[in-house]
Amino acid sequence: MAAQHDAPLETLFLPFANGALSWPAGPVLFLRARDGWPLREHAQPAQLVCEQSFRPFADALEASGWQVRDEQQLIDDTTRYALVLVLPPRQREEARALFARALALAAPGGTVVACQHNNEGARSGESDLQSLAGLGGKLTKNHCRAYWTAPLNGQHDVALAQRWASLDAPRAILGGRFQSRPGIFAWDRIDPASALLVEQLPADLAGVGADLGSGFGYLSAEVMARCPGVTALDLYEAEGRALALARANLAALGKPAALNYHWHDVTAGIEGRYDFIVTNPPFHTPSRADRPDIGQRFIAVAAEALRPGGRMWLVANRHLPYEQILNESFGQVRVAAERDGFKLIEATKASRSPTPVRTPRSTEPTWGRGGRA
Repeated sequence: MAAQHDAPLETLFLPFANGALSWPAGPVLFLRARDGWPLREHAQPAQLVCEQSFRPFADALEASGWQVRDEQQLIDDTTRYALVLVLPPRQREEARALFARALALAAPGGTVVACQHNNEGARSGESDLQSLAGLGGKLTKNHCRAYWTAPLNGQHDVALAQRWASLDAPRAILGGRFQSRPGIFAWDRIDPASALLVEQLPADLAGVGADLGSGFGYLSAEVMARCPGVTALDLYEAEGRALALARANLAALGKPAALNYHWHDVTAGIEGRYDFIVTNPPFHTPSRADRPDIGQRFIAVAAEALRPGGRMWLVANRHLPYEQILNESFGQVRVAAERDGFKLIEATKASRSPTPVRTPRSTEPTWGRGGRA
């Protein structure tokens, strides 16, 4: 799911390539890290620690030999870094909290270097880092802006850093029903597409199900509340920060069914076999690139994972080109509802093709109905 040409990643390393900054000999931390040739040109695996909660990017980093840690592991570690690289997210509260963490993790005399695309909040990010710690330099190229601090020796705004550090902390939303945090998809509300799916959710969903792209757990919570026949539910989510919230949110419901949580890229395929699947698939990456092929892959994976006769309930923007893959992958497809630019689709996997069964009494084949896998 990562783009082949990563302009912010390339621009992030330009200050080192052009001599504006020197690559340090000490340890380096890369927050919201992504793999790519600019990283491999400068860093060594023994020197670099990466933090990345989005599973496709984490998988790519690990495949290239980089060490990937999560947020809690960095909190528990006392290492402080000579250089902290940051690819800030678009959501401003999350980005400000990330800047505060970067400063806290930088060693005395260390430097924080960040880069954003111009359409992803680059000017705001530069202004925020300047307010927090001052700027040692900046450059623009590839429609991106890289900016960095002077060597840090306690001159940053301590009070501001303390305020910003908690800006993306989990908090109660929707009257306390769920916990969420900035940066998660639809973090402070119910996405209207998911709301449409829930309104039409049939109460007869039963057996073992899956929620593909579970977010902070809204759809899964509604399935548990509305479908008493569900015995087990697997949640798949590529964003680790969202999956941790889903785990907490569903734990608050008690355990009416077996719940399993998978930090997983659905587009890579899933191994479970299910009686039903619900999904509101993403159609862009964290860099906001429009990617309808992601949703198309979700559909194909769901079709593979459903048992014969199993049902998928999918909601999506009306303009997304999903009809061909739906018709190719399922025996029956119908539009269950449309509203506010969204379409809700029920797709049923075809039952198994009839299989000839021979009996000792006859040479003529008799046909039996295939059962559920």
